[in-house]
Amino acid sequence: MTTILLINLFSSFFLCGLIWTIQLVHYPMFRYLDSSEFLSHMNQHKSRISLIVVPVMVIELVSSGWLALSAEILRVYHITGLVVVIAIWLVTFLVQVPQHNRLSAGKDDEIIGKLVRGNWIRTLLWSAKSLIGIAILYQLL
Repeated sequence: MTTILLINLFSSFFLCGLIWTIQLVHYPMFRYLDSSEFLSHMNQHKSRISLIVVPVMVIELVSSGWLALSAEILRVYHITGLVVVIAIWLVTFLVQVPQHNRLSAGKDDEIIGKLVRGNWIRTLLWSAKSLIGIAILYQLL
């Protein structure tokens, strides 16, 4: 159980740091890309970020589910963490991915604005998941 918890905490903390970087640095920079370079950049962004994000998100989801189903202590924390992770997945695939797909047609400042604003939901959810992880560590130490 300790190994699964460490894997879960690492994945959540990693994704929290990554989403804050994307939120504050990466997505806002989309506005400054030249329209002629935008599609190339978006294709590179989607393929490269997926290599990092998808495996770690899967690890976080599986380890959160495992902990929620099998934890003998702090079960409410683990169930809450799983609910937060499921919410992240829903926002990712129902809100953010469609915005990325719209941007695959070309630069659109309105859609970029929606992407940035919508991503605050994931940023706050991953921050909440990390705070749950910190609370778990505090309880265990």
